[in-house]
Amino acid sequence: MTASTNAPKVSVVVPAYNSGPHIERLIASLLRQSLPPGEFEAVFVDDGSTDSTGTRLDELAAAHEHIRVVHIPNSGWPSRPRNVGVANARGEYVFFSDDDDWFADEALERLYAYAKENDADIVVGKMAGHNRSVPRELFRKDRPDATLQNSPLIDSLTSHKLFRRSFLNEHEIRFVEERRRLEDHLFVVRAFFLSKRTSVLSNYVCYHHIRREDAGNVTAQAMDPAGYYANLRDVLDVVDAHTEPGPLRDKLHRRWLRNEMVSRLRGKRLLKEPADWVAQVARECGGIVRERFAPGVAAGLPPLQRAITALTAEDRVDGLRELAEWEAKVRVRAKVDEHRVEGMVLTVTASAHLASGDEPVGLTVSDGRYQIVLPVDVDPDVLDVTKRRAMARLDIVARRKEGGEEFFLPVECRVEDVPVPGAEPGVVHLVHHATARLDFATINSGRTEGTWLLKARLTENGWTEDGRLPLTFRCAADGAAPVQVVASKPAPGLRSRLRRVAKRLLGR
Repeated sequence: MTASTNAPKVSVVVPAYNSGPHIERLIASLLRQSLPPGEFEAVFVDDGSTDSTGTRLDELAAAHEHIRVVHIPNSGWPSRPRNVGVANARGEYVFFSDDDDWFADEALERLYAYAKENDADIVVGKMAGHNRSVPRELFRKDRPDATLQNSPLIDSLTSHKLFRRSFLNEHEIRFVEERRRLEDHLFVVRAFFLSKRTSVLSNYVCYHHIRREDAGNVTAQAMDPAGYYANLRDVLDVVDAHTEPGPLRDKLHRRWLRNEMVSRLRGKRLLKEPADWVAQVARECGGIVRERFAPGVAAGLPPLQRAITALTAEDRVDGLRELAEWEAKVRVRAKVDEHRVEGMVLTVTASAHLASGDEPVGLTVSDGRYQIVLPVDVDPDVLDVTKRRAMARLDIVARRKEGGEEFFLPVECRVEDVPVPGAEPGVVHLVHHATARLDFATINSGRTEGTWLLKARLTENGWTEDGRLPLTFRCAADGAAPVQVVASKPAPGLRSRLRRVAKRLLGR
C-alpha cells in the first residue's frame, strides 16, 4: 500500500470479452507478481461475455482479495471497459492490459519503482512481441525523461503503459467510447503531450504482447479504409492542437505516414491484399499526404518510403504494386565471420548486406552522391541516400527463445562500398561488419536460463530487417555458463531419401 492513502500502488485494468482459455496466462502472471498482493489490484471489466469468462472471473475474485470484477452490458469495443476500470481503480498508478497478454514476474514492482524514482506521470515498460511488432529503438536504453522531442516515444502508442491515476483524472484523459479505430492513439498522444515526465524502462521485459493466430483480439477485425483514415485524421488534429508547424510536428506526423500508410502499401503486405482494397487505401492515404502533411514529413523518411509516398500522392497504384513485387524479395544476407566464448562472454563478428532475390540492393555513386536503385520512375531527389549512408548500421540482437525477450548488444560496426557483380561501373552495395559482445552474467538482469538465439538486424535506406545468425547457446540455469548448441546433421543419405519419398507422394 502507498503510505499516504493506504491504497494499492498499482491497479491493472483488463477489459475482457469471451476470453475463454486465452485469459489464463494473464491470470497466472498476475498471481506470480513479485509485488505483494496487498500492494496491487487487478480490475477485470467483463464486457457482457456470453461464454464462461464472467464466471471464471467471479471465481477468481472470490479466491483473491486483490482481484475485482465489474460486469457491464456489451459495448463491443475496449474503450468503455477501460474507462469503467479507471473509475473503479484505487491504485496510485493504473496499467492497461489486454486479456490475452501477460506480465513478466517482476513487471509491476519494477514499473512502480521506476515511476517513483523519476516522479513520472507515465512509464513505458519494455515489451516483447509474439506474432506482432513492438517498438525496438525506443527500448534500446532506459530513458528516465523521454519526450516526443528527444526520443522515439511516438513509436509506442498502445495503451499498455503505467499511468498516474491522478494525472488521468486531472486532465480528464479517457478513451473515446464510440466504436472507432486508433482509440489508443487518441488517448496516448494526448497523455504524452500533457505528461510532466514520461520514463521508459528498457532493462527488463515487462509486458508480453500477442496477436493470436485465431485473430481473436478485440480489435483484430477487417479495416474499412474510409473510416480508418478518418479516425487517423482525428489523431493528427490532436498533434496539430499541441504543436506549431515545423520540425516537431513533421516528426510526429511522420509516424503515421510511416506506420499506418506507407507500411500498408509496400512489399508482401500490399501483395496479399485485394487490388480494390489497396486502391482504396492508396486513395485515402494520397488525400492525407496532399492535404495534411508539410513537405518536411516525407522528406524525413528513408528513400524507399519517400518513393512509396510520392507514388501514393500521385495516385500511381500500378507503380506501388511494381515496387512491392521487387521489395517482397528483399532479404538480409548475414553470416558469422568468427566467434569465441571466454567464460560468460561471447564475442561475435558478423557481416551482412541487403539483396532482392539474388541481386544486392544497389546504389549508384557519382560525384560523391549516392542514389538507391529502384524499379520505378520517381524524382531523382527522392532516391538520394547520400546523407543516410552514414545512418545505416548493423546491430546484433540476442533473443531468449522461451520468453521472446530481445536485447541490443554493444556493437562496433563499419560499412564499406562493394561493387555489384555484373553491374555497370559506379553501382555498389553496402556491406556491413559488426562485432558484438554478449555477457551472459548481466543480460536480462541475469535471468538467462533457456535458449539464446542471435540475429543480425540491418537498418539501411528504409529497411529494418532481421537475419538469423547460425549461433545458438543454452544456459542450464540463471547464472550458468553458456553452452553452444550444435545443430544435428541428418544421417547419411537421409536427405536424399526424403526427397525421393516427397517426389513419389507429389506424383500420386
